[in-house]
Amino acid sequence: MSPDSIKALVRSIPDFPRPGILFRDVTTLIGHGAGFAASIEWLARGASERGAEAIVGIEARGFIFGAPVAASLGLPFVPVRKPGKLPGPKVSTEYALEYGTDRLELDPGAIPDGQRVVVIDDLLATGGTAGAAVRLVREAGGLVEHALFVIDLPDLGGAAHLVGYGIVSEALVSFDGH
Repeated sequence: MSPDSIKALVRSIPDFPRPGILFRDVTTLIGHGAGFAASIEWLARGASERGAEAIVGIEARGFIFGAPVAASLGLPFVPVRKPGKLPGPKVSTEYALEYGTDRLELDPGAIPDGQRVVVIDDLLATGGTAGAAVRLVREAGGLVEHALFVIDLPDLGGAAHLVGYGIVSEALVSFDGH
């Protein structure tokens, strides 16, 4: 499937989660077998070409895309979780939201020192969540230079934010606006 065909599978919902936001909903994409498979193939090819030795997926929709990429490449999948979801030792970082902050956590034992990691998520908006995941991977000893997304909202500046971390980000499709 072409990127334009995949883009057409993403539902746009106005005024969600609040007035003035045009929400890009990937559930219609993952509900389309061929579109979902093509998205996974694109992400897997990108991760492979970037020398991934592990895939990190960000809760929750990054799990939907990252886990099948890892499985298709025969690589470990490492979840970055919301607080209180991981047992045992963990590293944690706070990141900014539009109104307030949130935290993400990672099991530092899941990434051996020097392992090349590619971060995968469904959507790149401001880059705050992906930037937090990058910080966690690096704190755990992993090497991360690339992040792959299904959707980019370039007007929100996420790619530029990630450049500040030395991360090259790529997305399968992009939507103007927010």
